[in-house]
Amino acid sequence: MRQIFVSVLRGLPIELNPMTSLFSGALRRSLILAALSGAAAQSAQRPAREHAAPPVIVIDPGHPSENGVGASGHGVAEVHAAWEVAVRLRDSLVAAGYDVRMTKSAERQVVRNVERARIANRAGAALMIRLHCDVGSGTGFTLYYPDRRGTAEGRTGPSAAVMARSRVAAYALDSAMATRLSPGHLRDGGVLGDSRTFVGGRQGALTGSIFSEVPVVTVEMAVLTDAHDARFIASAAGQARMAGAIAAGVRRFAPIAPPAPRPTRN
Repeated sequence: MRQIFVSVLRGLPIELNPMTSLFSGALRRSLILAALSGAAAQSAQRPAREHAAPPVIVIDPGHPSENGVGASGHGVAEVHAAWEVAVRLRDSLVAAGYDVRMTKSAERQVVRNVERARIANRAGAALMIRLHCDVGSGTGFTLYYPDRRGTAEGRTGPSAAVMARSRVAAYALDSAMATRLSPGHLRDGGVLGDSRTFVGGRQGALTGSIFSEVPVVTVEMAVLTDAHDARFIASAAGQARMAGAIAAGVRRFAPIAPPAPRPTRN
């Protein structure tokens, strides 16, 4: 049977049988996370490089872009909530030793989605995290990854490798977020493909995914038309908890290699 090799944790091969796509979402998540844990264990057994560069994480606070200033609900603006969580997430990851880049330097700075992807590409990011809030009849947080190729502005993408690594990243983040946010704070909406979004349904994938050459996950942090969700993501405590939950997922997907032991003198 043909096997699919998924590249995770910066190139470590994890062999997954394509029949896993027939399993339930919960079981599929368990299999992927088990593979991820195995890759981390293999990595830990390898000699660490003394001056290994930390993983680059690109944080993309959603909006303003060519798609407007973002959604709002119950007095909460998506662009503001995304910025506040992004700053907290940046500070948390920097404190943990990551090399963190932001796609914009101010809350209301306009950056097109193509340029956001290019920032992550130029940085050679281990992961790009796109922060958004949703509106509609649902509740809670949901993660999206490119599950098929799409076309936008004359480009078709992303590659199969980027889609595979993005899928593993999405499940790693979702597992960490569910532990810290659900139950008790926000409902876990699980992991879905870009093709399930409004824009992705028309293009095949979100524009930021189509132009991405690195793993990319979009986090819809809350549904602003739900009063509980809006209160949570508007509060400083909720923003801090959301940032901490995402940071835990980053550490699971792209752990920082420990420093090499110093040679001892006899």
